[in-house]
Amino acid sequence: MNSEIIVENLEKIYRVPVRDSGLIASLKSLFKPIYSDTVAVSKISFQIGKGEVVGFIGPNGAGKTTTLKMLSGLLHPTSGRVEVAGFTPFERKVEYLKKISMIMGNKTQLSWDITVLDSLYVIKEIYQVSDEDFKQRLDELVGLLEIEELLPKMARNLSLGERAKCEITAALLYQPQILFLDEPTLGMDVSVQLKLRNFFKEYNQKYNTTIIITSHYMADIESLCSRVILINKGNLVYDGALEELASQISPFKIIKIAAAEDSNPDNYAKILNCIDGERSIINQRENNYSIRVHKKDIAKFTASLIESIPLVDLTVVDAPIEAVIDQIYREGVKQCI
Repeated sequence: MNSEIIVENLEKIYRVPVRDSGLIASLKSLFKPIYSDTVAVSKISFQIGKGEVVGFIGPNGAGKTTTLKMLSGLLHPTSGRVEVAGFTPFERKVEYLKKISMIMGNKTQLSWDITVLDSLYVIKEIYQVSDEDFKQRLDELVGLLEIEELLPKMARNLSLGERAKCEITAALLYQPQILFLDEPTLGMDVSVQLKLRNFFKEYNQKYNTTIIITSHYMADIESLCSRVILINKGNLVYDGALEELASQISPFKIIKIAAAEDSNPDNYAKILNCIDGERSIINQRENNYSIRVHKKDIAKFTASLIESIPLVDLTVVDAPIEAVIDQIYREGVKQCI
């Protein structure tokens, strides 16, 4: 694999001042401060190839944003090695900064007191984009993101979804080869989220851009990423295919059935009679049922259902990825497998 991002034993430890409550403790801390070390990221290692789209997931406080900030050069690591596009990020060389862009859902790089178009012209000058490239890229991004009517508006007057589209335009105007996306669809409605996912997918395919995305919306991860890196409490606990993670962690599948409308009203009781061991009805609505069944019992259980109840439809699906990820957050990978 042609690795564009190399991380080896990367660690970030914050030195945090601590003290007891009260005036005396406050005065003592002025002359003899006491510190505690907080490990935000603990010796993680991974590599990402050029053009890969990788989901970087974990619960709040897991160390995701801290890692992205070290990869982008915003933070200096405590120890370990990190190399991105052949550069050491925290050196913040101009050539490196032109190769990366970081989009954070709760941060803005647009100037609030000028129009969006003027902000884009400022970015053009900062990154020394030629007039020809600027016009070509701006026209392309405006068309893809449908923001032409937003260009003459002040950034402070934009809605969250509108501002997100303009932020993406600003981030891609100089055509970086690596994108760090930290909660890019945070707080947006479903329609805007879907459009942005499609945009990032098309952009990656067209320019072979390397993308690392963190998101609490699993739909973002499922739509864009075939590979995920899972971090919890600063530790890397999984690196691999999203589908394999679900199959390793969850031993269950969901059987969805639709009983015939004129069938016996005692279907619920009949289904319960078919259930033993690790099976349970997780949802029921009229003649439709969702049943959680252990993978090893699928064939036997579906045969029992077909014999007992007139069915209109029967479908076997994997457990929702959100449920799998939640299980990992609560129990850890080693306990779940």
